[in-house]
Amino acid sequence: MEYMRLNKKNLAAFIEELKQKCEVWGPVKEGDQVKFAPVSNVSDVDLEQFKNTTMSPKEIFFPQSEIMLSFKREGEGANIYRDEQSVPSKKAIFGIRPCDARAFRILDMIFKNDQFADNYWLTKRDAVTLVGLGCKEPCSTCFCTSVNSHPFDETGLDVMVTDLGEHYLLRVLTKKGRELLAGSHVLREPSEANIEAYKTVRKNAEDAMTVQFGTDKVNGKTVLELFNEDYWQRISEPCLNCSTCSYVCPTCHCFDIQDEVFREGGQRIRNWESCMSWIFTVHATGHNPRPGKKERVRQRFMHKFKYIPMKRDGEIGCVGCGRCVTMCPVNIDVREVVKQMNS
Repeated sequence: MEYMRLNKKNLAAFIEELKQKCEVWGPVKEGDQVKFAPVSNVSDVDLEQFKNTTMSPKEIFFPQSEIMLSFKREGEGANIYRDEQSVPSKKAIFGIRPCDARAFRILDMIFKNDQFADNYWLTKRDAVTLVGLGCKEPCSTCFCTSVNSHPFDETGLDVMVTDLGEHYLLRVLTKKGRELLAGSHVLREPSEANIEAYKTVRKNAEDAMTVQFGTDKVNGKTVLELFNEDYWQRISEPCLNCSTCSYVCPTCHCFDIQDEVFREGGQRIRNWESCMSWIFTVHATGHNPRPGKKERVRQRFMHKFKYIPMKRDGEIGCVGCGRCVTMCPVNIDVREVVKQMNS
């Protein structure tokens, strides 16, 4: 484990050094929102005001729409297929929050397991180095400490960056992180005071994030106990089934595959889908096992807080980023729902 110090005055030079090694992505402001995008102009990267992006950076590896293959008919009975999966370029994602990095690790478990491996996800992930930015001042809607995490969670990260005022302290966590920072002309050895300041900032952030709910009783209840609770109807009543919560969530991963055909050719495309949509579970017969809002809302929360932990060694399918709390148009609060599940 290694520590390095970066003077904020040298941030632009540091990013330019990284760009000599790989494509650098960072939090870039677009209008009134912040998103992760390739850094063309270093001045566009604002780490001072940045809390978190509106959309999860999962779309870097799992795009909203992704062409899987192309097909074309040539002559009688001749079909030509071409895999559209390209070799991804090496990337460094700079300034990613710990909750989003932890979400990537959860999706790694889902997209690669004993049953199958999703190479569309895995090849992009393997080409990326994650440089995290610790949450010095967590948002009021964050609840990471309630879901097995904390503001300086290093899970899934290669480097952790901490804001110390005039400097950033970089903590190298993996071989990929060490290789990314190797040869830098602007990084310096930190002082003992820098390291002590980092520990203080980390402790203060973790102390500010009190545990807002537990999941111990959820773990102890059977699936049918939770499934048949009366509160699902009440929770679902204001829901619009707009799917906003699914689309901003860093761990939601449902998708649909469609063939778009034009004349003699076409493309097979993977698109984001949501369990909040009525069409998501419609069978070819027309039967829908989740016909109403109640069934769909129940599925969302059961999936994250019961089904995924059952299958992924207790890992909760939520990282506490608070995006769904902020973006829900009818103010359904995941924290209040889980409190009821855990009662």
